[in-house]
Amino acid sequence: MSIELNTNDGHVTITNEVIATIAGGAAVECYGIVGMASKSQIRDGIAEMLKKENFSRGIVVRQEDDKLHIDMYIIVSYGTKISEVAHNVQSQVKYTLSQSLGLSIDSVNIYIQGVRVAKD
Repeated sequence: MSIELNTNDGHVTITNEVIATIAGGAAVECYGIVGMASKSQIRDGIAEMLKKENFSRGIVVRQEDDKLHIDMYIIVSYGTKISEVAHNVQSQVKYTLSQSLGLSIDSVNIYIQGVRVAKD
């Protein structure tokens, strides 16, 4: 699926993969995020951390009735307040997608797939 935008300059198509990649990039910049997790734990293993080039694998972009919904599967750092990390990710993703693509996001759902202890 993709989003179709008609502007004065022409027609623009934005795929869900692009939206997911930008959202993943915005999420991992937030404090307390260790990385993205695979959304399919049965197929890919329990809370497998994904490398930076695989941002979109931990994100599902859904379109329902002209509204955009994003589901994010993340791994947080041990010792952080999970509710604050989730709220920061939601705010950052909405802001980044609004600024970079001009999209209005209806909801950003955060699914915590694991907690990692920092190795010193």
